[in-house]
Amino acid sequence: MKKFEIKEEFLLNGEPFKILSGAVHYFRVLPEDWHHSLYNLKALGFNTVETYIPWNIHEPKEGQYDFSGRYDLKKFVQKAEELGLYVILRPTPYICAEWEFGGLPAWLLPYKNMRIRSSDPAFLEKVTHYYEKLFEIITPLQIDQGGPVLMMQVENEYGSYGEDKEYLTALYELMLAQGVTVPIFTSDGAWRATQEAGTLTEADIFTTGNFGSRSKENFKDLKDFHTEKGKNWPLMCMEFWDGWFNRWNDPIIKRDAQDLAHDVKEAIELGSINLYMFHGGTNFGFMNGCSARGRIDLPQVTSYDYDAPLDEQGNPTEKYFALQNMMKELFPEVEQQEPLVKDSMELTDIPLAGKVSLFSVLDDIAEKQTSKYPKTMEQLGQEYGYTLYRTSVQKQKDEEMYRVIDARDRIQFFLNEQKIATQYQEEIGEKIFTPLHEESNQIDVLVENMGRVNYGHKLLADTQQKGIRTGVMSDLHFILNWEQYSLDFTKPMALDFDKEWAENTPSFYRYTPTIETPEDTFINMESFGKGIVLVNGFHIGRFWNVGPTLSLYVPKALLKQGENEIIVFETEGVFSEKISLEKEPKFKQMEEK
Repeated sequence: MKKFEIKEEFLLNGEPFKILSGAVHYFRVLPEDWHHSLYNLKALGFNTVETYIPWNIHEPKEGQYDFSGRYDLKKFVQKAEELGLYVILRPTPYICAEWEFGGLPAWLLPYKNMRIRSSDPAFLEKVTHYYEKLFEIITPLQIDQGGPVLMMQVENEYGSYGEDKEYLTALYELMLAQGVTVPIFTSDGAWRATQEAGTLTEADIFTTGNFGSRSKENFKDLKDFHTEKGKNWPLMCMEFWDGWFNRWNDPIIKRDAQDLAHDVKEAIELGSINLYMFHGGTNFGFMNGCSARGRIDLPQVTSYDYDAPLDEQGNPTEKYFALQNMMKELFPEVEQQEPLVKDSMELTDIPLAGKVSLFSVLDDIAEKQTSKYPKTMEQLGQEYGYTLYRTSVQKQKDEEMYRVIDARDRIQFFLNEQKIATQYQEEIGEKIFTPLHEESNQIDVLVENMGRVNYGHKLLADTQQKGIRTGVMSDLHFILNWEQYSLDFTKPMALDFDKEWAENTPSFYRYTPTIETPEDTFINMESFGKGIVLVNGFHIGRFWNVGPTLSLYVPKALLKQGENEIIVFETEGVFSEKISLEKEPKFKQMEEK
């Protein structure tokens, strides 16, 4: 059996070992493409892959676990091992990662009195149940048990959130109880305040720093902290940020390739490194995270390209080759290979094959729940997606004023299936005036959950609960007796495209391209408003014409030879009679704000 130790330096079987790692998230890359990403990491001359483990995908409903298919973590680790890579795992309750709710499952939210990321026994009880299932899979993969896993993380950037050492200790003891025998570490900002708050040096838990530039200064800060605590540990940057994530309605963030290669070289001359990200991949489905600036939430886009050494598709970028050249210069003895490059395909002007309004098929595709007052998504047992709230009101006067109180994130208000208003975040709660022509009228409020905050002070905010949290007012009183329809797109939908379609309503649009030789591609969505896309039933993510991304990546594995089905759910009434598959992603040119 091999042995990995942390002394004055990293030791693998007693010999000095420099960790040259890159982050590849198995949950952002389809299993059919794992080999491609991991091979390209090894081909660069790196020796290790790092991945987070998101709780919310492995326990999507409380007590229901999934470690299969796309989420077969064991298979991903074994694939890395086959290619000669070691593995760093970060199996923490919270991962940040620009991932929905930082990887925490949304079903935690209805537990009103529970404080997440703390020593609250109620929270630790939920973590314990999850860990019992998770570590059953990953402890046999440790290096001292014949696997490739070098070390594991106890919490993630906790020094940027709290200082509850009782919580950190509880997680550490849980990991030991579940059979973790490899070294355990923390990762935080390299400066003293975050290191002091987020570490457990008294338990001899190794500490690492996260940064993306000024390697000498950051490593000095980290070394000073180690020395203060009486430790003579090696230096490691657990997240060397080689790019950045992107948000809706903001320009794409880029970083110069040569600048990156210079800063990475500076870091690995002093210590070990994990590139965050090596391959970013895609926030498939509703899994994009959300930033926060003050009271404003800033949802992130579907693509997690990250301006990384591999692009969203997994192909090498200018950064890859700049790092390759730097590695040749610094480590001439390290073996490198030519990276793998995937093909792309195009198929233009695919005609519309059918369209139907959401209102026409609502009862066919969503179960109805009723209540006196509207319930939040989470109270309805729904974690992600859209919820449609419906009630009826009697005409009291020719024009009525309505207000949707305390909803998140974005609402569309309909009267008798005619769109009256769209409100987003801080606009929600403003007055909506509408004429009433009928004695009895139907009100529909379609609410979209655009992604929960994944980092910082808003993790516990009320706005993390989605849907309507208080109610809808007519004049000065709350309206009662609501029907609620959950649209989470987790189950196949029987859409009848022979039913009615109406302009300016949320609708489904169907396209059926015939493909001779499937390859990776990008669906151009610039002629649509806002919504999501399903490819052969697989939810590839969100689009929004505010940019900066105007296309969605479709991996080859989702396509088949012959007829395919693309279904667009679009909420703004903006659609196209034709759709195109293109070889390159499409972006909107945007100015810096």
